[in-house]
Amino acid sequence: MNIARAKEILKSQFGYDSFRMNQEQAIDAVLQKKDCVVLMPTGGGKSLCYQIPALMLDGLTVVISPLIALMKDQVDALKNNGVEAAFLNSTQTGREQTEVFQAVRSGKLKLLYVAPERLLQSGDQFIDFLKSINVSLFAIDEAHCISSWGHDFRPEYIQLGRLKRYFPDVPLIALTATADKLVRNDIVERLAIRNAALFVSSFNRPNIFYKIEPKRNSYARLLEYLESRRAESGIVYCLSRNSADSLAADLRDEGFDALAYHAGLDKEMRDKHQELFLKDEVKIIVATIAFGMGIDKSNVRFVVHMDLPKNIESYYQETGRAGRDGLESEALLFFSWGDINKLKGFAEVEGNKSQTEIMLKKLNTMGAFGDLKTCRRKFLLNYFSEELTEDCGHCDNCNTTFEKFDGTIIAQKALSAVYRTGQRFGLSYLIDFLRGSQAKTIRDEHKNLKTYGVGADVSKNNWFDYFKDLIEQGYLKQTEGTYPTIVLTEKSMDVLRGTERVELFKVTIKEDKREKSLVSKLEHEYLKDLFDELRQVRTVFAREENVPPYVIFSDATLIEMATFLPQSEDEMRKISGVGDLKLQKYGADFLEAITDYCDRNNLTSRINLKTPKREIKTRTKRDQSGQTTYDVSLDMFKSGLSIPEIAESRGIAISTVETHLVRFIPSGEVALDDLVHVNKIEAIRNAIIRLNAGFAVAPVKESLGEAYSYGEIRAVLATM
Repeated sequence: MNIARAKEILKSQFGYDSFRMNQEQAIDAVLQKKDCVVLMPTGGGKSLCYQIPALMLDGLTVVISPLIALMKDQVDALKNNGVEAAFLNSTQTGREQTEVFQAVRSGKLKLLYVAPERLLQSGDQFIDFLKSINVSLFAIDEAHCISSWGHDFRPEYIQLGRLKRYFPDVPLIALTATADKLVRNDIVERLAIRNAALFVSSFNRPNIFYKIEPKRNSYARLLEYLESRRAESGIVYCLSRNSADSLAADLRDEGFDALAYHAGLDKEMRDKHQELFLKDEVKIIVATIAFGMGIDKSNVRFVVHMDLPKNIESYYQETGRAGRDGLESEALLFFSWGDINKLKGFAEVEGNKSQTEIMLKKLNTMGAFGDLKTCRRKFLLNYFSEELTEDCGHCDNCNTTFEKFDGTIIAQKALSAVYRTGQRFGLSYLIDFLRGSQAKTIRDEHKNLKTYGVGADVSKNNWFDYFKDLIEQGYLKQTEGTYPTIVLTEKSMDVLRGTERVELFKVTIKEDKREKSLVSKLEHEYLKDLFDELRQVRTVFAREENVPPYVIFSDATLIEMATFLPQSEDEMRKISGVGDLKLQKYGADFLEAITDYCDRNNLTSRINLKTPKREIKTRTKRDQSGQTTYDVSLDMFKSGLSIPEIAESRGIAISTVETHLVRFIPSGEVALDDLVHVNKIEAIRNAIIRLNAGFAVAPVKESLGEAYSYGEIRAVLATM
C-alpha cells in the first residue's frame, strides 16, 4: 500500500487536497503495521490518521474513545462522507447493538467506535468477539487518559495495556492533543508499545486569539462581549453545575440563545441541548468542564472561561474547541487569584500525596499563565515542550506594551490605604476607598481618613493593575479564604517611610498587526451575502438529514465557495472539503446558488485566484432579466405549473423548488394552502409545537410519517 492511494482517499472521501502536519507520516507508519503515538492539536485532524488507513486495510478498525457524545457526531460525519461506520455504547437499545454486531460480522463496517469499558468488560466477551473477526487496527483516542501523570486520568484506560497481549500483530495508534513529555512516556509504557513511532505536530493554534481579563464585573463584561457576537456560536465554561444553570438562565433573560450542559442534567435533556447547539439552533452553551471533550463542532467562534481551569492541559483542550475550521476565533479567560485558592481544594487526591503535588503544581502553572506579561502562546507551547522563537503577535500581551515607571507615590497611597483601614478589607473596597467612592459600602469613619479619595485621578482598572503588581512584587499580600483581604508585608514599611523606590507597569494597547493565515485572509475577502445564501442551502440539507450543518459543509468550505465562486463540478472539486460523494449529493444546489449570485452581480469564477491570485472580472449576465433563481420558480408556479413540473423543466430537485417557494410565504406572494393541503396544516403545526423542535424538520417528519413531505413542513414553519 502506498501513500498515493491515501491521498486519493483524502480527496475523494474527505474533500481535502493535501495532508496537514504529520498526518502523512503517521498514516504511512500505520500502513506498514507499525505502532504509533500521535500528538496533534485539537482541530488538527488526528482522526484522519486512522480513518484513512481503515479504508485501505483489509478488516475492521476499532476506535476506543471515552467521549460517548462525540461518537455519534464522528460516525454521522463518516457516513456523510460515504464511509461505513458505527458505534457501540450505553445509549443504544439492545436491538440497535445487535444490528451493529451483525454489521461487523458481515464485514460491512470499516470503523467501529467503542468506549474502553465496553472493550475490556468482565469475562473478555467482547475481546473474544473481536478475535473471531479480522481486526486490522486499534486506535486509542484521548490516549493521555491512561497516564496518572496527566490531567484527565481514567482508571478504565489502564486495562488497554492488555490489547497488545491479545492482538500482538495488530498495529495500535494512540492519539492525544494534550500530553507533556512525562505523559507521552507513560502512554508508551502503559500501552506496551515501546517501539512505537512518535509523531509530534506543533501545538500552535494560530487562528485562536488568547485574551485574559481581570475577573471583576465579569458578568457585565460577558454581556458586552456576547452582544458583539450575537451571530456566532460559542461555549462559556463555569466551574460548577449550579453556576452553569444560573448563568444560562440569566443570559436567556438578557435575550441570548443559551442553554446549560453538564452531567447533572438527565440524558434526554443533555442530548437535546447538544443537538440544538450542533445544529446552530442555539448559539451559546454554558458548560462545565465535562462538556468540552464531547463535542466536535467546527464553527465555534469563541470560548469564554468565567472560572479558572485547573491546569494548562484543560485550558488548552477547552479553548481548542474554538476555530476547528481554521477561521479566526477567540479565547477569553476571566482571571482571579481567588480562583486559585478555591481550586486548591479540588486539587487534593485523597490518599495520594504525589498525585496531589502534581495537581497543585499544574494549578500554580495555570496561575502563572493568568498573570503573564509576555507572549501567552509562547508560554503554552513551551509547556508542551515546543519552542516559539518569536512572539506570536496574536494574544493580548503581544498587543500590549508594559512600560516600567516610578510608581512610588502610587504604591505609598495603596499601602497607606491598606494600613489606615486596618488590613481587613478586600481589593474592591480599597480601590473604592482610594477613589473617594460615595457608595454606602464605604464606612463613615473611613471617609474621615486623609487617604480617602487620594487616588481619584487613577481609573479603577489601573488601580486593579497596580495592586496586582504590588502583590506580585511582595509589597502586599492577599490572604486565602472565601473573603480574601489585602495585608502589608515586611517590604511594605520601607515604601511607606520613603526609603525604597517602587517600579510599576504602565499598560498601553498596541494596534493589532498580526500576520493572518490564508484562511484568515479569506475571511476578509469572501462575499458575505453569498456566504449567507450558501448557509441557507446548507441548513435545508442539514434539517432534511437531521445532522449538524457542518457535517454537510464546514463554514471554512462555504467561505472558500464564497471567495473563489466555482462555476462547474470540476471547479467545485478544487474547493477544500468537497469530496466526490458530497459533490454528487449537494453540488448541484450549491453551484446553482453560486452561479445565480454571480449572474445577479456580474461576477465570474475566481477559482484561479487560489494559485496565482488575480483581480475579479465581470461578465455578461446569462439571464438578462436579472431575475433570481427563486423568482424564476415563483413565476413558473404562478403560471400554473406544478412543483414536479417546475423541477423537471429547470433540471433541479423538487426539494429545491419547494425551498424557493417557501421563501415567498412570509411576503404573501405564495399562500400556505398553495403548498400544503388545508387538512394537513393543523396536524403539522401541532406536531411542531408538541415536539418543541424549533426549526428542525426531521423530528417532525419522523413523527408525522410518509404522508407529509419535508417541503410541507418547511412551509408551515415559515408561518410560525
